[in-house]
Amino acid sequence: MRYASLVEIDTLDRQIVDALRVDGRAGFSRIAELLGVSDQTVARRFRRLRTEAGVRVVGLPNGIRLGYDKWMIRVQSTPGGASAIAEALARRPDTTWVTIASGGAEVTCIVQNPGTADRDALLLRKLPNTPRLVSVRAHCLIHYFAGGAVDAAGPNALTPEQAAAVRPPAAEGPAVLLDSDQPLVAALARDGRTGLPELAAATGWSESTVRRRLEHLLHTGAIFFDVEVNPVLFGYNARILLWMSVAPAHLETVGRALCTHPEVVFAAATTGATNLVATIICPDMAGLYDYLTHRIGPLPGVERVETAPALRHVKQVGAVH
Repeated sequence: MRYASLVEIDTLDRQIVDALRVDGRAGFSRIAELLGVSDQTVARRFRRLRTEAGVRVVGLPNGIRLGYDKWMIRVQSTPGGASAIAEALARRPDTTWVTIASGGAEVTCIVQNPGTADRDALLLRKLPNTPRLVSVRAHCLIHYFAGGAVDAAGPNALTPEQAAAVRPPAAEGPAVLLDSDQPLVAALARDGRTGLPELAAATGWSESTVRRRLEHLLHTGAIFFDVEVNPVLFGYNARILLWMSVAPAHLETVGRALCTHPEVVFAAATTGATNLVATIICPDMAGLYDYLTHRIGPLPGVERVETAPALRHVKQVGAVH
């Protein structure tokens, strides 16, 4: 929010951000050729977006390819207790999208773990013993339609041809993260565009070893890159979580329909009382009304929709500085 009065975002800025959504480590020369501008222009624009608008590329384990448990957690707190709970969750390396929503008494986050021990510790011991906590609801994410490690979602300033030109090859082979990869993953979670010399220093490996290991992790899909942005700077002042109850016979159809909506930045099928969750961005609350009535309303099988406006993102996808 604090950047909104300082930064003006134009079409080229949007195109650069969307190119990085497709390939977070794409070279500036490659992006420049794609957009018909100079390398220096792309580099200068990206530095400005990073320093003045908070845009950040981050590298993350691809839980889908790795077969990790992934959960959406909804925590209800007493009045005034949400901030402390959200900040504690944000410090955990296994959380993303820690958000205070619904009048400031609800915290939502995504938790991703390679095994069940950390998940059980969080859900069965740590959260239940948290001060000022009222209730916890956990929804296992069982299928992904849009956002994150699946195809890029949300508004896209690139043409389909441009997106295809910058998109890396599809992942192949078994995806595995080794314990020795953790320093590399941690460095990429802070800045996905960290150079090879800095990655070598972080891992203790040679630059050639870093290059080979990074290429292997990308080739197998063990890691992926995402881009953190402040949607307000791009004209989207309303961020809303949608918790939907959809008839099972229509769940696939509705999920695929959400992928075509430019408002949708994330969508997944879940367990629980609601079986489809989505994050959308709109210019304002009037835009939310239009979205609900003209896009969600006509979809067959949607029985109920709960809306939870996001008040503040405490953590997006990367490591907290």
